Amino acid sequence: MTIADLAAIPGRRYPARRRTQNLVGGASPIATQNFCMGYVTLDPEGGQVPWHNQDSEEVYFVIAGSGEFCLGQERRTLTAGQAAYVPVGEFHQLTNTGKEPMVIIYVYGPAGDVAHWRQELAGTLPRAGHEAPPLPAGAWPQCTAAPEE
Repeated sequence: MTIADLAAIPGRRYPARRRTQNLVGGASPIATQNFCMGYVTLDPEGGQVPWHNQDSEEVYFVIAGSGEFCLGQERRTLTAGQAAYVPVGEFHQLTNTGKEPMVIIYVYGPAGDVAHWRQELAGTLPRAGHEAPPLPAGAWPQCTAAPEE
């Protein structure tokens, strides 16, 4: 039996001010082929999963806090207890707009690494309105901060 213990998974910090812990797939002890699942903590007032797309379906489920969710040209507030679906290839972004940490669970499939993690760490994430489509009007700006040295 393989168990992934959130308390034992150090996770990774990203320049966009979040910590991601792989529960299933990726660096997790639970290897899968059809889906991945993770636990993400977005820092208060701007922690973000920046504007990106990927070749997989995805769902974000908000455990705690609230934030702005952008999908294509739509922009909505997500709060604890809500789930949002991301279709294959659709650009999306999630930003913590509150004063407390925002905690989400993501699930995507099929399993595998997503390019935006590597791009963000390398400082090469496509910029909204330049190499990627623009964010919806009034959206929180995409974090394109250089990786911390």
